[in-house]
Amino acid sequence: MEKISIERELQSNAYPGRGIIVGRSADGKNAVIAYFIMGRSENSRNRVFVEDGDGIRTQAFDESKLVDPSLIIYAPVRVLGNKTIVTNGDQTDTIYELMNNQLTFEQALRTREFEPDAPNYTPRISSIVKTGDNGFNFAISILKSANGDPSSCQRYTFSYNNPLNGEGRFIHTYKSDGDPLPSFEGEPKLVEIGDDSIDEFAEKLWGALNEDNKVSLFVRYIDLDSLKTTSRIINKNK
Repeated sequence: MEKISIERELQSNAYPGRGIIVGRSADGKNAVIAYFIMGRSENSRNRVFVEDGDGIRTQAFDESKLVDPSLIIYAPVRVLGNKTIVTNGDQTDTIYELMNNQLTFEQALRTREFEPDAPNYTPRISSIVKTGDNGFNFAISILKSANGDPSSCQRYTFSYNNPLNGEGRFIHTYKSDGDPLPSFEGEPKLVEIGDDSIDEFAEKLWGALNEDNKVSLFVRYIDLDSLKTTSRIINKNK
């Protein structure tokens, strides 16, 4: 698989929806995690990321304009021991709770399906990132309808052990803009992760996202020696 520029990939797609990027920095020192949200409706765009313990949650920017919180207000990032959970919905809580009861990432997600937002049936994308004495590895999952048919849920999990320096994987909910929105297809994309500082990387991603549709971005670096985390949040609404 050809390694692509994450910056050019984002610039070429006006509406990838929500996206997860996980990989290792080019110098090998950091696990790199990013999650972004975009929106087309006023309700979707009326959001910000806020810190919530070791993770983050979405919050309405203007509470008076919040219409339906069911699919837009959730905790995208939670931490369970040495595991960082990143998702585009309330399946973050499902993964956290069931893994805390000794189930696996895949077992937890078998209890969930794509979002019930006909006609898009937005895929649920999720990642689990493990760091610590056993090294660094991660998995990415997508739960999607059968080409828009909600009678069938298709489940895919991709696992990456000891990811190589300078490489990451990128998955997003929508292949592109459309009506209905077409779901992501295929294997998570192989993207280049450089040796940028966290601020440089965050600004690169934010600058590449479509100006009209971008809403919020979260980036976290985990030092693979000390396990110290450094995070950044960028919100369009201020």
